[in-house]
Amino acid sequence: MKRIILIFSIIGAMVAVLSTSSCKYDSEEELYGVCDTTQVTYSVTITGLLNGYGCLGCHSGPNPNAGVFLDNHASIVSNINRVWGAINHAYGFKPMPNGRPKMSPCDINKIRAWMDAGLPNN
Repeated sequence: MKRIILIFSIIGAMVAVLSTSSCKYDSEEELYGVCDTTQVTYSVTITGLLNGYGCLGCHSGPNPNAGVFLDNHASIVSNINRVWGAINHAYGFKPMPNGRPKMSPCDINKIRAWMDAGLPNN
């Protein structure tokens, strides 16, 4: 009986260790070092990033924080310099996303690619 308890204890410990360890890579960018900025669009990429980082929780609706609306293309374009400074944690800008980790370098590069393409509403 003691042997069975010991075996189950060892198995339980192994399961606990294996279930708490995971792959440290959460994205293709981290895993392969690839950041695809060739297919960046406003409708998918930019709005996806704004939603994913929680930007719209504070920067939409009737009273957006700091008066910065990010819920439509025209508002983003008119605030792009503030957005760019904030996501890069540049001096003189409040680092964004507020209270969360900085955007990944790949996500920042995607926004830069969109800006370099002329901020298209695509």
